[in-house]
Amino acid sequence: MNLEKHISYPFMKYVRPIWYFHLKPHDSENSVWSEYKQLSKKEKELIQYDEDYSNLVLSKWDASFQALMRGLIKQVGNDIPSENIELIPADIYRFMRKYHKKIWLYVTFFQRLINLYNPIYELVGLLKTRHVKQINLFEKHYVYKDYFNFESQLIRSKPLVNIIIPTLNRYEALNNLLQDLEKQTYTNFELIVIDQSHPFHKEFYNIFNLRCHIIRQEEPALWKARNSGIIYSDSEYLLFLDDDSRVAPNLLSEHLKCLDYFQADISSGISISRVGAKVPENYYFFRWGDQLDTGNVLIKKKVFEKCGLFDEQFEKMRMGDSEFGVRAYLNGFKNISNPKSSREHLKIAKGGLREMGHWDAFRSKNIFSPRPVPSVLYLYRKYWGTKTAILEIMHSIPLSFCPYYLKGKRTGYILSLAVFILLWPFIMVLMISSFKLSTRMLNSVNRLKHL
Repeated sequence: MNLEKHISYPFMKYVRPIWYFHLKPHDSENSVWSEYKQLSKKEKELIQYDEDYSNLVLSKWDASFQALMRGLIKQVGNDIPSENIELIPADIYRFMRKYHKKIWLYVTFFQRLINLYNPIYELVGLLKTRHVKQINLFEKHYVYKDYFNFESQLIRSKPLVNIIIPTLNRYEALNNLLQDLEKQTYTNFELIVIDQSHPFHKEFYNIFNLRCHIIRQEEPALWKARNSGIIYSDSEYLLFLDDDSRVAPNLLSEHLKCLDYFQADISSGISISRVGAKVPENYYFFRWGDQLDTGNVLIKKKVFEKCGLFDEQFEKMRMGDSEFGVRAYLNGFKNISNPKSSREHLKIAKGGLREMGHWDAFRSKNIFSPRPVPSVLYLYRKYWGTKTAILEIMHSIPLSFCPYYLKGKRTGYILSLAVFILLWPFIMVLMISSFKLSTRMLNSVNRLKHL
């Protein structure tokens, strides 16, 4: 799949090449993009309509972008053309100055020079837009005022929810999570714990006042474990949690309420990490979900029935949940980022996927491991194409060499860039190795399992 043929709108590829919303769902009626003229008066109050682009189509796109980023969840017909739009440099730099930090202005300029755009035109475009003021996209957002008093008929009907928790050598953390689940205000749920620990302590589960089904899995395999939980489940509602999580008593009820209120298929709860980058500003309001994190997400079983299970090619690697999220999005399932259902992600250094050597998709515990994790390139190339995958990792790799606790901090950025510049020949070898392994994954026989 080639981004140049499938991108929804033209500017964001310079900042965020890998994004669900660059892709087109199989059914065009499932677009998350809305057209300004179809919005209500209240909805238009979210938007600062900008007529200073060179093309009316780009003004409409800018308005649609604001609506999307500020939490307007509305599926309406969208007649804005998304391909073959003529862009001049001033349009691109206008958008960059409005919505992004200044560094992205220069990153975009550099990208366009590499792609052999005329440097004189690019410089003129930069200068023409020098008076454009930056706008905080998240200073306001759409407020669903009736959500607080919404009486959920789904909750009243008390459907059974299966909570699927894979665990590996984390009994202490799991103990805290299960205590949190004992306190849930919504009580019609059963746990499915896929225990891969060595040694295995079956008696550990006897102390909890929970309906709990234990699946013993000898082989440490995260995506196989989650798939086993899905196959074993007998509920239409599946909540996925990581074992190194702490959750509030209303976690489950707020997930169900979100599904009901928005008539959604997926409620993506937010994860607040104890270490790492700061919490993004858009985590504090409802919006279209542009990621899927199996550390805290409620998914209707019908999504798996149509899309298949998790891709086990991601075993011992990263982003198997992101890949499933792309499939769900392309198949038209409605995914809502839900700030009301949050978890604290403890980011425990031992146990779980950390035992397989990765802090995240770009940070391995072993400096000699391929960068990024090969499954990341597999995902990017599978849906967005090789050219876009390379662009994304060139954004990400230089900033991935700081300790995880400095992720997202200026000190971490400076340290990481220094390491990248010093070791870039060695780093290129690691990137080439990852690219080759991702090619092998792309060329393998499709082994995706279905219910």
